Formats: sequence, structure tokens, C-alpha cells
Amino acid sequence: MASKMLWTFHGPRLIRIFKKENIEGHDYVPGYLESWPDRVIQTFNTAFGLTYLTTPIFGFILYKRGHFNPEGALGILRVALSVAIVYTAAYILRGIGRLSNIDYRNFISVLVEARQNSSVQVKKQLANYDFEFWAWPVDFRWDEGSIKEKIPPPARAPSSRRAQAIERSSLPCRILSYLAMHTFGRRMVYPGGTSLMNYLLSNMLKIGRTQLVEEKGGIRAKVLTEDGNEIDTMFMNRKGSSENGSTLVITSEGNAGFYEMGCSNTPLDLNYSVLGWNHPGFGGSTGIAFPDQEQKAVDAVMQYAIHKLKFEPKDIALFAWSIGGYTASWVAKTYPDIKFVVLDATFDDIVPLAIAKMPQSWKNLVALSLRTYMDLNVADNLLEYQGPILLVRRTRDEIITTESPPDSFPVLQSNRGNFLLLKLLQHRYPTIVDDTTLPVMREFLGKETISQIQMLEEKAVVYQECSKHFSAHVQDKGIHFPMNINVVDHSLKVKLALFLITAHMENFESTHCTPLPVNFFHKPWMPGARL
Repeated sequence: MASKMLWTFHGPRLIRIFKKENIEGHDYVPGYLESWPDRVIQTFNTAFGLTYLTTPIFGFILYKRGHFNPEGALGILRVALSVAIVYTAAYILRGIGRLSNIDYRNFISVLVEARQNSSVQVKKQLANYDFEFWAWPVDFRWDEGSIKEKIPPPARAPSSRRAQAIERSSLPCRILSYLAMHTFGRRMVYPGGTSLMNYLLSNMLKIGRTQLVEEKGGIRAKVLTEDGNEIDTMFMNRKGSSENGSTLVITSEGNAGFYEMGCSNTPLDLNYSVLGWNHPGFGGSTGIAFPDQEQKAVDAVMQYAIHKLKFEPKDIALFAWSIGGYTASWVAKTYPDIKFVVLDATFDDIVPLAIAKMPQSWKNLVALSLRTYMDLNVADNLLEYQGPILLVRRTRDEIITTESPPDSFPVLQSNRGNFLLLKLLQHRYPTIVDDTTLPVMREFLGKETISQIQMLEEKAVVYQECSKHFSAHVQDKGIHFPMNINVVDHSLKVKLALFLITAHMENFESTHCTPLPVNFFHKPWMPGARL
């Protein structure tokens, strides 16, 4: 009883009561005695946050004005005491308001029981409520299951680029890069992790969660990572209801994307089972989206999918949009037995992309900062994966192109997805994609879709015939990359190179943020497979 009373006063804000069998879903409406004190508390919390950030500045101002004396200290103490009294009174009044609301009393009873009792029945009752996620009990820890499915391949020394960048820079540059990346830099890379973005999108995220839970049967869960972050996830189960339902698609969102309003709808519309999650610092997830925290977050999500949701790695596919390609590529190399990977509007390496978007005078600082603290190199990770891969390139993508004239469409040749594709194909098919075919491949990638079709006809590229060359090699040598296929005839070599582009990349005539149509999401081609 005492525990429930305590949670009533300091517990989370209740947002919505979801639709049940015989009860219509509705937003929680606090009474006047709860809502006004809650606004006071939120205002004070915001002020405390700003005070924490600006204390050195205001402290200096107070010092210059001579307030650092016994009289000034007494004045500051009076203000602090007044704030404490108002803050405490607001908590008490809010608690009284909550006690008078039957919906909140019912909710807090379920929450307290769920935090003490992890039974399935209690968790189902808790799932009927949407509330501040910090109070949600942990559903899965990163170390609860075996990690036999996780087989990291030999490292390619990803820290070598970082070491070279640091070695070539001076001490002042290193200090400046640290300050830049830990202040505005990381927020520019992952704006969805800022408090401002989370605040502005809070209502849209609430609507998105409501739709996923009430219309899609979504199951929310909190996953605890190795480094102590709490990751907000949403699982839509389609097992047994469709052929695609036996495959789980784990989605990874962009730098301002959330599972509540992200790319999950594409595989959902095809009746796949889907597991969405929010980056550290996004939505209900805690932490900061630096690469090490990103890796631990998605690793915990994978362990949750395998050991709690009971999907084997061979039945798990990855779907990522934009910067989400980094976490998807890391999972692909770390869990080599996954089914397939689809990357939409993804780049190869963040450094050249960022340099193109920033003033040229900042080039060295941008490169040093990113290489040291935010080295998101999708290509390096993806080369470690041996399974099927499909890249979706958006022909009007204004974000991952490095050349975007103000009065024209982005330059297709500068789309970093092209670079990702060529690095992948050079690694997988080194005897076909080499110096003799790369010029033709780059020319092809620089063309619009219609012009590409015309070029394929001019070069007499026939899909079935090209596919047979790879099937014959697979029957003789098996599937393993790099795949050394001996091709003497240059004309055939060009045909096979262009075929490989079309087999691994599809064009979507769109800008960066348009939802991906379902026809682009499918199992990618692999050597030896039927087209």
C-alpha cells in the first residue's frame, strides 16, 4: 500500500489507455488538481536542465556583479528555499489529484505489481497503458540468453582510420574535435536524440504507438543493454497468420526516425513479423547514439529477438533506412546466419558525406571528429557479411548525395549508395568488377532509370543468361565471397558487371524521406538463385 502511494506521487505521467476487447481506447485526461501542478513540475525540470548548462555563465555574471558575499548568498538561499517549497507543494498537489482519478489509481496498481511480479498476465495488463517509458520494468536483459548465434568475424582493424586521423592531427585540433563532437556534432549526426526533437514529435510518437498497439497488435518492451541503456522496442507478431510471418524483420531507423513513425510499415504491409527499436536517446530509449552504444543497443535487440521472441537467426532479416544502415551492417557481420539485408537510402562512409555538407574550411576538423568519435563506415561492416543484400537508391535523394545544385536535382553520380554498391561488388566479384569494368559501371550508375534500361539493351544484357554464369560457378565451387569467376571475353565481363548492379540495387524515383513502397522490399538475389 505504501509503495502504491509513493508511486502515485512520484510516478510517471499516464498518456493513454489502449483499446481493449470491450473498452474503447482513449487519452488519459488528468483533472485540474493534477494537470496544473504537473505543468509546474515540468517547467521546473526544464529550468533545472537549463540552469545546469548555464551555471558557469550565470556564476561568472553574479561574481562580476558582486553577489558572491554573505548577503548575496543569503538571497540565493532564499530563492532556492522558495523553489523547493513550490516544487514540493506541486508534487503533493499532483499526487492528491492522481489519487482522486480512478484511471490513474488503476494504472499505478498495475505498474507497481508489474515491477514486483514479472508474470505474463501482469505484463499484459501493463501493456494496456501508454506512459512515460522510464517507469516501464525491464522485459529482457542483454545477457539472459546464450550468445552462440553471435559469431563476430575477424576484425578489420576499424580503429586504424581513427589512429591515423589522431596521429596526423595536433593536440589543439584533438581537443577541438572532442568539444565539437560532444556538443553540437553528435546532435547534427543524430538530431532525433535531442530533447527538442523528442519534445516536438512527442504527440506524433504517441499517435504512432497507438496505431501500432491498437491496429497492428504491437507489443512494447524494454531491453536492457550491456552498458546499462534501456532500449524502447515494439514487436508486431505475424507468426502463423501469413507465409511471411515466420520471418522477423528488424528495422533500423534514420537519424531522425523512430519506430513509431518510421520504416516498419513497409514490411508490416507485407505481413512480416516486425521488431522496431529506437536508437539510444530516441523516444523512450536512454543513452547517446555514439557507435559503441548503437552496437550494444542493436546487439541486445538481436538477443531479445532470438531468446525472448524465439526467432532463429536464419529467420531474421534486416531492413534499414539512411543512417540506420550502420547498425544493420554491424548486425549483419556479427550475426552471419541472418536471412537477408535490405538497405534503403544508405551511404558507404559518413566522412565524405559530412564533408560535402559542411563548409570546406571545416574539412579537417569534420574528418578528425567523425573518424575519432563517429566513424560510421557501413561498407566495412557489410563486406564481412556473406548473405543476400539489396540496396535501394533514391534517384532524387538530397541527403546522401554530395552534389546537389540549388536549382536542379541532386547529381546521381554523387549518391554515396553508388560507392557502397561498388565497394561491395569489388569485394564479392573481384575478377568481374575491376579497372576494366568500373568506368562502364560508374557511367551506368550516373544515368536515370530509363537511360539505364536503354544501356542494358545496347549492351545486350540478358538477366537469365548472366545469372546462369553465376549458377554454374556456384554448382562447381559453392557460394563463398570473394568469388573468383574467370571471364576472358571483355564484352561478357561488362554484361556481367552491369547485371550485378541491377541484381544488387534498385532505383526508387523519390527523395530521401518518402516511405518505401512494398515492391522494393523482398529477398535479394544471390548467385545460384532463380531470378
